Amino acid sequence: MTNKLTSIEFDGRVLSFSETVRTRRSYRGFLPTPVPQDTLTRVLEDAQRAPSNCNTQPWNVHIVSGQKLAALSVLLHEKHQTSDTTPDFTFDMNHFYGVYGERKNAQGKAYYEALDVARGDIDGRKRASGYNLSFFNAPHVALLFMPSFGDNVRVAGDIGMYGQTLLLSLAAHGLGGIPQTSLGFYAEPIRQFLNIPQDMKMLFGISFGYPDESAPGNRMKMDRVDISESVTFHS
Repeated sequence: MTNKLTSIEFDGRVLSFSETVRTRRSYRGFLPTPVPQDTLTRVLEDAQRAPSNCNTQPWNVHIVSGQKLAALSVLLHEKHQTSDTTPDFTFDMNHFYGVYGERKNAQGKAYYEALDVARGDIDGRKRASGYNLSFFNAPHVALLFMPSFGDNVRVAGDIGMYGQTLLLSLAAHGLGGIPQTSLGFYAEPIRQFLNIPQDMKMLFGISFGYPDESAPGNRMKMDRVDISESVTFHS
């Protein structure tokens, strides 16, 4: 590791921050190889540097691996089969409108095409949804919980910044991750399974490990719109 804040050593060379950002992508398929503890510690120490409102550092992170992860997956699949969801925060795909809905639909279409799942294949789509609850075969998952303050918007923003910092550090270390809103649908059974206090609310999870480049879900690579569609300059 280099001591420079704007670059990291990777594969024998130094990546700039810009390269690290462009290396990161959402992986939907992982090798079973566990991440060494010293590497995991460095990634978490990087994530700990994320900014937060008034330096509250509200993230409460639970890393689940090994047999505990396998047991959690079984539990989540059971809840999924009975549609027993208990999200702490609302989420409805139908709330996306206009161009945001178009982008959401394009991502879904690309994913199902990568899996060779036809639009009318209901069973195939259910199986694809279930991959989330198997953590895309990742050896680890980080479950991001938070305290509840006011309307929770700002603390959720802090958790998002933590999550992005974690994802960038994973990329810097040759690892990959996938943020999963779907894991938050099962907040209550996860809390009970891991003995997490009720006052900690689950926002999302990040499955992570060494990417399996041959996994069907990793055939998909989404682009980003030009900054002209997102940024307005004022002077």
